[in-house]
Amino acid sequence: MSKKELIALDKVRAGYGEAVVLEDVDLVLNEGDSLALLGRNGMGKTTLLLTMMGLTQMHSGRIRWKGDDITSVSTYKRAHMGLGWVPQERHMYPSLSVEEHLTVVERPGEWDLKRVYKLFPRLEERRNNMGNQLSGGEQQMLAIARALMVNPRLLLLDEPMEGLAPIIVQELLSVVGGLVRDSGLAVIIVEQHARMALGLTERAIVLDRGRIVHDSPSQELLDDNDKLNRLVAVA
Repeated sequence: MSKKELIALDKVRAGYGEAVVLEDVDLVLNEGDSLALLGRNGMGKTTLLLTMMGLTQMHSGRIRWKGDDITSVSTYKRAHMGLGWVPQERHMYPSLSVEEHLTVVERPGEWDLKRVYKLFPRLEERRNNMGNQLSGGEQQMLAIARALMVNPRLLLLDEPMEGLAPIIVQELLSVVGGLVRDSGLAVIIVEQHARMALGLTERAIVLDRGRIVHDSPSQELLDDNDKLNRLVAVA
C-alpha cells in the first residue's frame, strides 16, 4: 500500500525579513518517511525546518500538510496539526520542572508521560528538577520527549547530537533509531555528522545555498565517499 503525502513544499522561497535563504525548494515527505537533511553550515538547513514550522518570512511558494495549504497557518496551529519540533537551542524553561515541561504541551494520543518516561528513564528520575538543573544530555532528552508529548506525525530534529558526550550520543542514536523504525512517525534530522544521520534514515537531501542539490536513498550516498565528501563536510 502506498504511503500518503504528509508535508510538501512547492517552490518555497523563504528567509528572514527581506533576506531570502531558501530558493525554490520542492520537497515531499510521506507518512512514516525518514529524511537526513545535510549540507555545510549556513546553507539553509535550520531555515528549512523553521519554514515548515511557520517561523520564517515566506516570499513565494506554498506548504501543504496532508494536502491542505498551511502556508499562512500559525506555528501554534501547525504543532496541533502534528508537527513536532526539537530546536537546536532546546528552549528549557528554568521555572518549569521536567514533568511540567512535558504536561504543559501534552495532547491526546499514544505518547503520554508513562511512555516518554519508559523511553527516557532518566527524565523520570529527574521529574521534579527544573529545566536549568539538567545536564546538556538530559536537556536534549527532555526536548525530544516534549516534542513527542504533542503526539506529532512529523518530528523535526535540529542538530540533536550537538555538544553531547559520546555515551549520551550513543543513547540518543538508539532512541532516534527506534523512533524511525518503530513509531510510525515521519522524521527529519538535521545533523553535521553526515554519516550518523545517513545511518538513521531512508532518504537524504543536501542543501547548498538554499537549494536542494542532491536527493537520494541514504544508503546510496553513504556508499559513495567521493560524492559525500564533495557535497558535505563529512564528520
